Amino acid sequence: MKKVTYFHLPTCPYCIQADEIIRELISEHPEYAAVEFEKINEMEHPEIADQYDYYANPSMFIGHEKIYESHLFEKKEEARGHILEVFRRAMEE
Repeated sequence: MKKVTYFHLPTCPYCIQADEIIRELISEHPEYAAVEFEKINEMEHPEIADQYDYYANPSMFIGHEKIYESHLFEKKEEARGHILEVFRRAMEE
């Protein structure tokens, strides 16, 4: 199982949406609860955020490989598909 590094901002509507999607996916697929998310508030930890290549929040990485980065006007279903891929990649052996 691989750890997911998750950059977010607490008041970002897309981050709030991503958190909701994560909860929904774990509810639907209980095995996803085993995936470790390291949530990093980029405003509190810019020294960590600066080590990764992204522009928008939420952004999720496995190692330094970006698996998901939100974009303006992203719909929930699109985000859900990307976050589902994050879970799938994190669970790969």
